[in-house]
Amino acid sequence: MKKLSVAACVSLAALSAALLAPLAASAQNITIVNGKAVPKARVEALIAQATKQGQPRTPELEKQARDEVVLREMFLQEAEKRGLAASPDYKTQMEFARQQILIRELFADFQKKNPVSDAEVTAEYEKFKGQSSGTEYRARHILVEKEDDAKSLIAQIKGGAKFEDLAKKSSKDPGSAENGGDLDFAGPNAYVPEFSQAMVKLKKGEMTEAPVKSQFGFHIIKLEDTREAKFPELAEIKGQIEQRLSQQKLAKFRDDIRAKAKTDYKFEN
Repeated sequence: MKKLSVAACVSLAALSAALLAPLAASAQNITIVNGKAVPKARVEALIAQATKQGQPRTPELEKQARDEVVLREMFLQEAEKRGLAASPDYKTQMEFARQQILIRELFADFQKKNPVSDAEVTAEYEKFKGQSSGTEYRARHILVEKEDDAKSLIAQIKGGAKFEDLAKKSSKDPGSAENGGDLDFAGPNAYVPEFSQAMVKLKKGEMTEAPVKSQFGFHIIKLEDTREAKFPELAEIKGQIEQRLSQQKLAKFRDDIRAKAKTDYKFEN
């Protein structure tokens, strides 16, 4: 058996490489559209974008991404063939898109490099918890427009009528009337001053002897119960606190950029 010469081996290697090159190229592409390759990398980029927004990677998503990428290539080639890439409108929109994407990346980069720490979350939680301590009141009320109507209802309740029934029938507060005037548990700060001042003076089961006037009309208030203010555990609201603090950091970052920029432009607010 004859041995191949060095030159022959080199020729065979070159031939093999030439034959395998199209196969390697096709492995990197989905398909060819009008002689132009559509790379698989576009599909992966589209899928990555979808999964980042919360969509699970499924065979259906992969198929949709492949279809979308190939269709985009077809439409893109047609738009370029018609010379639309040279139009002023296209160039303006591309500039706006460039600005938007770059600014979005700026803020995303800041948030990535400045995450909210557990210590910051705990400190914010303790601050809110401290502000929410105290007594919560469960009250009912009947809201009417005229003082005389309120006095008449008070007389009816003292005569034996049920507070809840009169609230359903006569109260102008759509949020509580159907529930017999029940406002559930809340702190005094949840109400207008005139209402809360009258409410906190009541004992359990007591009702205001006279109508309480506020900007909404005249109230008859009955105190059902009190309790110490409850506050959720940190684990229950940690995500909300993190989001709030992250938004605050981003807002400060934006304000700092605006403050140090040199310009004579005056913002209205």
